[in-house]
Amino acid sequence: MNLYLIRHAIAEEETSSGEDSQRELTDKGAKKMRLIAKGLRTLGVDFDLIVSSPYIRAVQTAEILSEVFKKKKFVLSDHLMPMGDIDLLIAEINEKYSVNSLAIVGHEPYLSTFVSLLTTGGAPIEMTFKKGGVCHLSTDDMHHTRKATLEWLLTPGVLVELGEH
Repeated sequence: MNLYLIRHAIAEEETSSGEDSQRELTDKGAKKMRLIAKGLRTLGVDFDLIVSSPYIRAVQTAEILSEVFKKKKFVLSDHLMPMGDIDLLIAEINEKYSVNSLAIVGHEPYLSTFVSLLTTGGAPIEMTFKKGGVCHLSTDDMHHTRKATLEWLLTPGVLVELGEH
């Protein structure tokens, strides 16, 4: 299975209500995410399903991916919220999503922790996962082992450049 971990795009610093979950993408963030998605397409990336955090900025990021990749829908997972449980996310993936390629839209430091768990067994790895950044992991099976190979980690800048061509 190919896993594409995607950090949400640039969002507002805060909302009038002060609710972190309600922060929306900025215009700049939405435009940049559209180019990032086009850059992923240029690389030949595709996915069967998009799973997103229910936070507004992640949902808006997933909507852009869905539009650019012409996917009919995406699903939300509470396990992708910033304080979500990675073990429950893995169980959800194993139980519900029989796909070859999955896009996962979420937040930091959750995504870096997920990468660490699957690539090193949980030993922390130093990585900068920028807003709009994408990490590609490949795994044969997450039912019996929690092992994945880090294929690449691309910054938004590289993906934007690819998306502009």
